[in-house]
Amino acid sequence: METNVLLFLVLLLVVVGIIMLAKKIQVAYPVLLVFAGLLISFIPGMPKMELEPELIFVIFLPPILYEAAWASSFKELFKWRRIILSFAFIVVFVTAVGVASVSYLLIPGFTLALGFLLGGIVSPPDAVSANSITKFVKIPKRFSTILEGESLLNDASSLIIMQFAIIAVTTGEFDVQDASLRFLWMILGGVGCGFLLGWLFLKLHKMLPTDADIDVILTLIAPYLMYILAEEVHSSGVLSVVVGGLFLSEKRYEFLSSASRVRSINVWESLIFLLNGIVFILIGLDLPQITEGLGETNLYEAIGYGVLITAVVILVRILSSFGAVGVTLIMRNFITVADRNPPGKKVPLILGWTGMRGVVSLAAALSIPIYLENGEVFPQRNLILFITFIVILLTLTIQGLTLPYIIKKAKLRELDYPQPDEEVENFLERELHKIALDYMQHNFSESERRGKNCQSVMGYLQEQLKEDKEFQFNTKSKEMYLQIIELQRGHLINLNKSTPTLNEDIVRRKIMILDYQEERMELKKNWISD
Repeated sequence: METNVLLFLVLLLVVVGIIMLAKKIQVAYPVLLVFAGLLISFIPGMPKMELEPELIFVIFLPPILYEAAWASSFKELFKWRRIILSFAFIVVFVTAVGVASVSYLLIPGFTLALGFLLGGIVSPPDAVSANSITKFVKIPKRFSTILEGESLLNDASSLIIMQFAIIAVTTGEFDVQDASLRFLWMILGGVGCGFLLGWLFLKLHKMLPTDADIDVILTLIAPYLMYILAEEVHSSGVLSVVVGGLFLSEKRYEFLSSASRVRSINVWESLIFLLNGIVFILIGLDLPQITEGLGETNLYEAIGYGVLITAVVILVRILSSFGAVGVTLIMRNFITVADRNPPGKKVPLILGWTGMRGVVSLAAALSIPIYLENGEVFPQRNLILFITFIVILLTLTIQGLTLPYIIKKAKLRELDYPQPDEEVENFLERELHKIALDYMQHNFSESERRGKNCQSVMGYLQEQLKEDKEFQFNTKSKEMYLQIIELQRGHLINLNKSTPTLNEDIVRRKIMILDYQEERMELKKNWISD
């Protein structure tokens, strides 16, 4: 027991060290973590590390998806909903069809059902890999939104394809009507569970006498309950977590105090940082077990099949990206689309090159049952697992290492928010100052505004960004300042909703600053009693 704990702690230190190195040399940390896991797995006497699929799906996946949904902008997701849904569902299905066809034709012993099983496993790109790479280069907002939105939904569509393929392999038959009803229920049930539990947690936060610590704990519990409830009723746990996370994210300013929001940001950033690091190093550590499982299958042939399937998933995604642009250009003549201007060749090419696969694909492969219903060994299970590993490794290295260079060379322009962030922030700062002045103008007479309370508040408003500046507040002036913060926060929220061209990321940063100012007021207690 103590040995396992010590080994886990050492792995955590390795994860932290690798991520620091990745930041130093500006390489996506999932790439280095996978290779670090590979190297560690070859150390003599190293205990075997087996990656349990239940561990990934139940322990790791819900919080990672929930945090991604919480950080996403529903306004942006809705704006680009058509292309996001296309990549999350249609492109995933097209990829599965391509992999199934090639596998059936070129890999001995593969049936179409096994091909669809492999296609469902390797079809969804990994969000963590793409996000960790795009942090090193500046990309247009629409680009990051499409990648984020796709990553929130494509796991659900791929796992649905995989489940139907397993049924076809284990039973030897496929009922189209039954499959259609199951597919419909998985989507509707997942969405329904997410909304239901999101609404219940919203009510719990509002009704119970919670503090910041309790609020953070409730946010940690929510994704797990959303996922488990949906899976228990045989619907999509992924969709449940995503929908519930988006719902609560939009309502965050209604039920979470500034203290809760500030504290939850710190807790969640640390948690997701840790979870992502662990799962990627575990991918590399799992290679010996995957290789041993090949049995009599020739290793070099298996590697060749992995390279072949990798080429298929990359090519299909690139072609699908160009196809999505073509469809948009045609459909803009009949419906309103978010982008009516041709994006050129660069955008679909880069979007097609962002298809790095990750831990969800490996966990899905590991979840394939070992035996069929009749007791026979599941056909090609070990080869599917090995091919999945090769696809993950090659897409992370080939695409992951070259993507930053390609993006820099493409020199993509920001079309949706061409105004520099600094100008937008200055505009919002002026808006907040107007709110404060209007509040003082309409709530206090001229003589009161000359008094020490109003003068203290106005002085603090002018110098609040200077960390070394201290102001003395009494109970009255403190109350004034907190009311101004609440008015400013409400103004930013309404401005974001009413202005489609306003970048929500900047608005959220401004609101976070207000939250920190409110917390600074409470924690430093920089006021005096009456």
